[in-house]
Amino acid sequence: MTTQDWRADRIGAALRGENPTVLRRLSAGFAVIGDVQFLPGYSVLLVDEPGVERLSDLPRAGRLAFLSDMDLLGEAVERACRSLDPGFRRVNLEILGNRDPFLHAHVWPRYTWEPAELAGAPVWLHPPDRWTGERDRLGPRHDALREAIGTELDRLRAAA
Repeated sequence: MTTQDWRADRIGAALRGENPTVLRRLSAGFAVIGDVQFLPGYSVLLVDEPGVERLSDLPRAGRLAFLSDMDLLGEAVERACRSLDPGFRRVNLEILGNRDPFLHAHVWPRYTWEPAELAGAPVWLHPPDRWTGERDRLGPRHDALREAIGTELDRLRAAA
């Protein structure tokens, strides 16, 4: 498997320790940092069971564990982004499932510095080049952000 192949099977790669976006293993999934960072701190919770496409595919206890992990990741992103950027405003949490055939939850930090026409709009309305351009691609310049989110996840789990 090449370094790019992990994207074809994000959950399997995470289970094998080959997904480079993994921040932490949680109780029902993997906290990962997003491939794009036009909103710094964007993260995703991936279910840890291959073949699970929707929340309702899990037994009730699994659903609650996944939602609890989503809450944990959301709070960690909020804490990390608030400490790193004075323009941090809030976190949006989404389970959509329209494109990728596996259960996952998006954690989107939102900022006061976003363009006015996008500040109150769904993140999906950001221009297409923000999703595909090199400028916003995850890279080494995001290492401090990755570390901050991971540290917050560790603190929150230790406090629980």
